[in-house]
Amino acid sequence: MTEQAAESAAVSEELIAFRRDLHQHPEPAWCEFYTTARIVEALRERDVDAIQLGESIHGGQRRNVPAESTLSTWRERALAAGADPDVIDQIGAGYTGVVAEIHRGDGPVVGVRVDIDALPITESESDDHTPASEGFRSGNEGYMHACGHDAHATFGLGTVDRVLDSEFDGTLKLFFQPGEEQIVGGEPMVDAGLLDDVEYFFAAHVGLDHPTGEVIGGMDGFLAVSHFRADFDGEPAHAGGHPEQGRNTVQAAAAAIQNLYAIPRHADGGTRVNAGIVGGGTATNIIPEESFVEGEVRGETTELMEYMDEKVERVIQSAAEMHDVDVETSRLGQAPSAESDQELVDLVTDVADELTAVDSVIDRDELGGSEDATFMMQAVQDNGGLATYVGVGTHHPGGHHTSTFDVETPSLGIGVDVLSEAVLRVAAEQPPTTFDGDARDEE
Repeated sequence: MTEQAAESAAVSEELIAFRRDLHQHPEPAWCEFYTTARIVEALRERDVDAIQLGESIHGGQRRNVPAESTLSTWRERALAAGADPDVIDQIGAGYTGVVAEIHRGDGPVVGVRVDIDALPITESESDDHTPASEGFRSGNEGYMHACGHDAHATFGLGTVDRVLDSEFDGTLKLFFQPGEEQIVGGEPMVDAGLLDDVEYFFAAHVGLDHPTGEVIGGMDGFLAVSHFRADFDGEPAHAGGHPEQGRNTVQAAAAAIQNLYAIPRHADGGTRVNAGIVGGGTATNIIPEESFVEGEVRGETTELMEYMDEKVERVIQSAAEMHDVDVETSRLGQAPSAESDQELVDLVTDVADELTAVDSVIDRDELGGSEDATFMMQAVQDNGGLATYVGVGTHHPGGHHTSTFDVETPSLGIGVDVLSEAVLRVAAEQPPTTFDGDARDEE
């Protein structure tokens, strides 16, 4: 990246401090109490027209919500870190996330989604890891912003600033979404009807193995995903004295795992399966009465993911029957596949081409993973609107989901520039959609 480009990508000290504050306080899905409170605090300092939070922005049933004891631990940790008690009360039982709205005239409704949760990874303490050497390493040991969601939230706040300081004509909805890493936060926001009136939609991600100064107009290749858990329930017995009296859940779990990996591939495209977490039993001399398997399936399309999901259910039920144990399965999180619309891809690349901080622009690239922003993209597209998922490169010394992941500061400015200018341009140019306005009329 050139010195001139880095200078033009400058981002305010306030936004740098905001990102570092979030980086120091990483929180997992449905536990983003401090993060949500900090975002609300920042938004209240700005002239936004509405701030929505709490249960009202989560329609339907949330998936994979932690136990109250876990929520309480994170709630108390947020309060101890200085979170506003009134905001914490509004969040309640983990209804994290925020929606900010700016209303400026009769133009289109534009949505921007940024995610805010972190990962259960212990952050590096090495001197060559910038957050450690500059004093903003994670203070929540065992958790870390190892995928850049702290930067994404900063993109969102910076976009709010730019839109407020512009001649924007329309409505901006900024979704600070919880629970992306567990694929649980996007669907409830869609179910709450928050996307019903959105005509143009942008989501964004930093890094993705692209360097600082590179922008991708639209990411594709989203693998539809389903996370599952199987809980096996059997009968204990003495493993030496009377093994025949037991009903062994570890045997059932082992049979299930082996056969999960034997699910036939599909001619229509790529599929994936993984048993990621396995547990059970209490001692070597006891037939284990309880065991569990947590895993996931993915598919190139939503239909392929559903094919794998159905096969998983059959495998698990058959393993339980084979070993005479009971089993209960649950889906912990799901997200469909999606494709970026070319009209918005073109608009984003045109914007990026005009930014001096951007060294290279790519039309499209394959994500190769999963994302629950796809729920929002699909909801907008199903209503006749347009959506794209923007990539903002950054030199990250460690890969995504590793202890040394970090985001270069100039990438913050590029992300803000690209998203805010795209919002302003789409409001001014309004690329044609088939959005019929019925949802807006019902508001």
